Order: sequence, then C-alpha cells, then structure tokens
Amino acid sequence: MWNKIEPIAYIRTDFPEKFGIPRQSGLIEELKGKIVFEKEYRSREGFRGLDEFDYVWLLWGFSMNHERPFNATVKPPRLGGNKRMGVFATRSPYHPNNIGLSCVKLEKIEMDEKDGPVLYVAGVDLMDETPIYDIKPYLPYADSHPDARSGFAGEVGGAKLKVIFPKELLDNYPKEKQRAAVALLEQDPRPAYQKDPDRQYGVSFAGYDIHFKVREEVLTVVELVSLP
Repeated sequence: MWNKIEPIAYIRTDFPEKFGIPRQSGLIEELKGKIVFEKEYRSREGFRGLDEFDYVWLLWGFSMNHERPFNATVKPPRLGGNKRMGVFATRSPYHPNNIGLSCVKLEKIEMDEKDGPVLYVAGVDLMDETPIYDIKPYLPYADSHPDARSGFAGEVGGAKLKVIFPKELLDNYPKEKQRAAVALLEQDPRPAYQKDPDRQYGVSFAGYDIHFKVREEVLTVVELVSLP
C-alpha cells in the first residue's frame, strides 16, 4: 500500500499569488526562495553531501488548484490559449495529480538554531508557502539532454520584452529585489491570449502589486501599489 504523501517542507518566495510566476523554473535566476523543513526532517544528517550539488529537483504541490474533473486536453497559454494539446504533452498544473517539478539552483544550506537546515535556492517558479514533497540532487550526466526535441514548447516564446520601470517606482524595492522585478516583467507575465495595449495588468511581487501596460513589445510600469 502506498504511503500518503505529506509535505516535508514549505518554500518562502516573493509571490503571494500564482499570477505572473515564471512558466518554468530557472528562467530568472534572480528569483530567490527559502525552504524551511518540517520538524521531523530537520536532522543535519539528512543533508550530508547535498552542498556538493549545484542544482536540486523540487517535487511540490499545486496547493491553490481548484478541484476539477480530469480533462484529456488543455489549452497551453504559450499557444495563445486557443489550441488544445494532450494534457500529458504539457506542463499544465491541471494533471490528474497536483504535483509540480522544478529544477532550482542550490545557493547555500544554513543551519538555523530554530529551523534546522534551511535551503536557499534561486530560479524559483513557486508561490509563497508552496508545500515541498521531496528534494533530489540534479545529475548533469543523467538529467541533461541538450539535443532533445521540445515539441511545440520549443516553437513559441523566448523573446523578452523591453521594460520601462521608472526609477522613482523601482526604488521602492530594495536593491537586491530590483533586478528580479525587472527580469520578471521581461518574461511578459500576461496570459498569451491577452494583447490589449490599452489594458492595465498587475502582478504581485515582493510586497507590491506592479501595474503595467504593454504596447509593441515594450512594457511600461505605471504604478506600484503596496500589498496589505
């Protein structure tokens, strides 16, 4: 009989909601995360040797997904939201089980007096307080296949937007968050099927809701609203 899967840790990130989170891990290395483990997994011995790896795999849960019946096809946002693909040919969050997989850079492991071993990672694509089910080291000789085909996912996206983020607004962020905020916007947080140049969008990041517009591949930040 299978054991019930329970979180071993939770990650802290600058994303209070899922809108705007990068579509894949590793796209923006400036996006940081802090993984704090549940009490029963805080033994120093459980992490012996992990600091010898540069990257780790995170298996985690789509904790904010709404219950819905299985659908064999989905509409990938990168195809404009109007073309269906088989669910198992996509990285849609709506698979039969709410399990996510991310490869992130392991920057350091710190021993905290209260929380035990804490992992600091970069290149995250997870919402704040996402449950982590397991962690495994990334092995380049087995996990990297640079010549592999990537199907329809390799045919779309890739270009970055030019971002105009007025200094008087950007300076609301501490310096260590500024590059991450700009890089996040360069990836174009909008749904692929929304291209109205007059529409104002908003993405929540690191304590602020960033309001912006996009016209002719140029994203302009128009306002910052402090989050409660």
